[in-house]
Amino acid sequence: MSAISRPFWITLGAVSIAFHLWLIFSGLVPNLVSRPIHMALALPWALIFVAKTRPQQISGVILTIIGLIGCGWIVLNHSELGDQYGFLMGNTQIAIAISLLIVVLEMARRAIGWPLPMVAATALLYAFYGEYVPGEFGHAGLPVESMLGTLTIAEGGLWGSLTGVSVSIVAIFVIFGAVLNGGEAGQGFMNVAGAAAGRLKGGAAKVSVISSALFGSISGSASANVASTGAITLPAMTRLGYPKRLAAAVEAVASSGGQIMPPLMGAGAFVMVELTGRPYVDIMVAAILPAILYFLAVWVGINAYAQRYNLPGVPEEDRPSMRAVIITSGFFLVPFTILLWGMFGGGYTPQYAACLALIAGAALLFLDGNLSFSVVRAKDRMIDVCLNAGRQVAMIGSIILCASIVIGVLGLTGLGVKITSLLLSGSGGMLWPALLLTALACLILGMEVPTTAAYVICVSVAGPALIELGLDPLQAHLFVFWFALLSTITPPVCGAVFIAAGMVEENWLKVAGTAMALGVGLYIVPLAMVANGSLINLGADPIWAIAAGLKVALGLTAISFGLISPKPVWVRIGLAVAGGFAIFAAGI
Repeated sequence: MSAISRPFWITLGAVSIAFHLWLIFSGLVPNLVSRPIHMALALPWALIFVAKTRPQQISGVILTIIGLIGCGWIVLNHSELGDQYGFLMGNTQIAIAISLLIVVLEMARRAIGWPLPMVAATALLYAFYGEYVPGEFGHAGLPVESMLGTLTIAEGGLWGSLTGVSVSIVAIFVIFGAVLNGGEAGQGFMNVAGAAAGRLKGGAAKVSVISSALFGSISGSASANVASTGAITLPAMTRLGYPKRLAAAVEAVASSGGQIMPPLMGAGAFVMVELTGRPYVDIMVAAILPAILYFLAVWVGINAYAQRYNLPGVPEEDRPSMRAVIITSGFFLVPFTILLWGMFGGGYTPQYAACLALIAGAALLFLDGNLSFSVVRAKDRMIDVCLNAGRQVAMIGSIILCASIVIGVLGLTGLGVKITSLLLSGSGGMLWPALLLTALACLILGMEVPTTAAYVICVSVAGPALIELGLDPLQAHLFVFWFALLSTITPPVCGAVFIAAGMVEENWLKVAGTAMALGVGLYIVPLAMVANGSLINLGADPIWAIAAGLKVALGLTAISFGLISPKPVWVRIGLAVAGGFAIFAAGI
């Protein structure tokens, strides 16, 4: 934490929470008011809070002031700016626009490192100088006033639809997650997992899978998931004699899967709502079977490793009592039930339903696992909620603002259409080569860019090509979203693996190899969604969707067991081949 006093950050976090809740309950607020305020609230967290040295603190304060001036100017003049239709007037407006773009790039750099800001900076250079690029990848040239204005005073760049998703949906669910994590919900996840799987062979690993799937569905971050649940599950596994590389791999793979597990699925699902135009409930239902299949493959892999290493379950004395399970599970079941009722039964928007669930979760902060009531404890928990929510909303906001620059430039210059054409020609107009090229692009971009940003950028350029080649739009988006997640466990840059390996002090390459075998579903299920289109049609055609799910489950089980089991090599190869045939032959 920076040199600024702790009360300041607590207050700022509380203001951020109050602002985003007020937006949901207050009705319509002009976009050029709500979105700049969203950025303004994120500025101190992204530029000052993360500062580690005195020069970083000083520069962070200066940049924060510049950003606040720019955001404030847009809010105060939003009506007049709407009449300019994205065209800047005068050097002062140009200076403000350039300042805002620089501040956003630095926000993202301090929040997540260099890669995404470098992509955005390269996009800006292309917008300025692309007219000098020879051949089909050049553009006709853009007036500076129009280009910068579209990115900064209109809704085609910083204040575009992606930022709108961050303001109105993502922020609420991030706050909801912070409220649940501030109380006993995390312990509830662990207790339910321990009771459900602790007694089984390989039980400690299976507890990790269940708890990480539950926790990851609200955290939206594989790395945060590893750090949180791994602090409990990794020592439990290593204490029972699990190989360190296996313990770390289980946690990394399970934590990565949290981002594809409904009902929340992290920020990517909400961005998908905006990009596809499909209701959030449709996306959530479509994602259920693929997510279950992913965790099925992990479960089968753990069973295979349990045979190889004779992995024990969790000792009875270490498993939670039924009373503890029932009580602590209520800390997440009550808010989740309200959330799902709000969306399905009450007919509310996801963000409004999340607000209701959030209020219930906040009330539960007064209670602990023994149902004792404490105002002092609740106060401490609410302080943690303010700090965590403010920081996480700012980090995701920084990522989405920076990605919005890239999307804005792609639209302004027509570069997205040109890359789509290149993808179509490179694949020879055939779907499967285009899918493989898209998967490679997702893996490369995802290596250094957060999952949500990698998904947004990849789907913006590859999505139209895949749709033109015959994929349903939701199918194309889910395919790209899944492959944007590959980099969490795939070398050379695999964030979840690095963290888990560090926590058990094991060579990360050994962990990555084991994680790729356990997480084979992450590579196969997206392809299975294409080969078996019914797999994502659970809402519209449940019978055929379940039939496709059973077919893919059979194939995945064979492949996962074949990769890991101690059987003879020829048996394992036969299982893998049969599994692949089951998944991809005569798709449903």
